[in-house]
Amino acid sequence: MAAAIRIVLVETSHPGNIGASARAMRTMGLEDLVLVRPGDFPSPMATARAAGADQLLRRARVVESLVEAIADCHFVVGASARLRSLPVPVVDPRKAAEMLWQRQSQAPVAILFGPEQSGLDNEAIARCHYLLHIPTATDFSSLNLAMAVQVVCYELRMARLTGTEDLPGDTDCIPASARELEGFYLHLEDVLTRAGFLHPDHPQQMKLKLRRVFQRAAPDQTEINILRGILSALDPD
Repeated sequence: MAAAIRIVLVETSHPGNIGASARAMRTMGLEDLVLVRPGDFPSPMATARAAGADQLLRRARVVESLVEAIADCHFVVGASARLRSLPVPVVDPRKAAEMLWQRQSQAPVAILFGPEQSGLDNEAIARCHYLLHIPTATDFSSLNLAMAVQVVCYELRMARLTGTEDLPGDTDCIPASARELEGFYLHLEDVLTRAGFLHPDHPQQMKLKLRRVFQRAAPDQTEINILRGILSALDPD
């Protein structure tokens, strides 16, 4: 059975990187590729760089938003070449692969790769439980997008082959999906705006930090329902 591990490429500008990423996934036994607003796809160049992974490339889903790409995922890791100001814990590819493999038995998980030039923005990073940082040489840290995907896919393959154990399942504690978390965040922001805590001209950073509080807590579906019930009770309108 295929692993429930999704590779998400966000606003990839070069079609060759999409094809090479599909090839990297295929060689390591991964199948779920989602493209968020790709610059040029489908493309003959992507097909050529896929070098035999054409079927995986044809199955790739193209979506308009990151929210849609990870809606059913309960655990998300973002690849980043630069460490950001948001307090998101950072792990190396090997540790990230272990965590992704452990959690994929519960529900789909995802790893995000941002645009070639800028990487993931702060809003995307705020949706991540962890950041993945590849420890390159300090004097030459430039790493092509498809190369980064290959490194991560290799570590995921090794985590599988070395028998990384799944986290114990608990049918009473089903992890909340990104879609459920997003619904809660929007509900929370609406209630806080009505209460006067948040204002339309408030810095976006405040909203991202509020999201981070609950991202760290990793609430399950029951807990999200409780939190939304509290919000509804406080602000019945």
